[in-house]
Amino acid sequence: MDVADIPGGGQLHLLKCGKEFSIQFGRDELMGSQDHLSEMALATLTSERLARKDGHVLVGGLGMGFTLDAVLASWASDAFVTVAELVPQIVVWAKGPLAHLFKENLADPRVSIRLHDVYDVIVETSDRFDAILLDVDNGPDGFITPGNDRLYSHAGLAAAYAALRPGGLLSVWSSYADDCFAGRLEESGFDVDEIILPAYVGSTERWHNIWFATKPGNLARLSSVQ
Repeated sequence: MDVADIPGGGQLHLLKCGKEFSIQFGRDELMGSQDHLSEMALATLTSERLARKDGHVLVGGLGMGFTLDAVLASWASDAFVTVAELVPQIVVWAKGPLAHLFKENLADPRVSIRLHDVYDVIVETSDRFDAILLDVDNGPDGFITPGNDRLYSHAGLAAAYAALRPGGLLSVWSSYADDCFAGRLEESGFDVDEIILPAYVGSTERWHNIWFATKPGNLARLSSVQ
């Protein structure tokens, strides 16, 4: 249906088959409208781990809006939600061919869209966010753009740690397991909880991972949510 240029090089393709949509990078599907269980869980399970729902949430990657939809359903009416999106055309799709997926969420007064690299939003911030939700690659490596590697490096994790309020959560979605990344989270001072979810309802073969990395403090629940 359309092609979007990625700042720094590369392209994303918006595809449609029947009633379903897909955004692909090369031959790899980054997200689809049919299966989004774990993308919504990224938000809902983060919210369940926080004692307060009126804080400031940073969402890395607009995608097809499923994580944003779950954030708005899970946080209070006086919360603040910043969405950092690197590719401007994604916002155009959200208001055009994908508008039925986004519903009225982009007009929600809690939502602010920033056309910036989420890394830059993180490093310019200190002690601000209750939660940082990252779903900008297929996992903790620079898949879409090599510059994303810095998000998952020790330096990037240290910046995320500084950007969070005490007790805040850095939550990272992935289509695969990565023990080395979990280790870097712990080395960066986070308390780490990892869960595995079916890639789609009824799946017994494909799984997605989410890391919930808590900055020590009194904002998050002390006990892990199962």
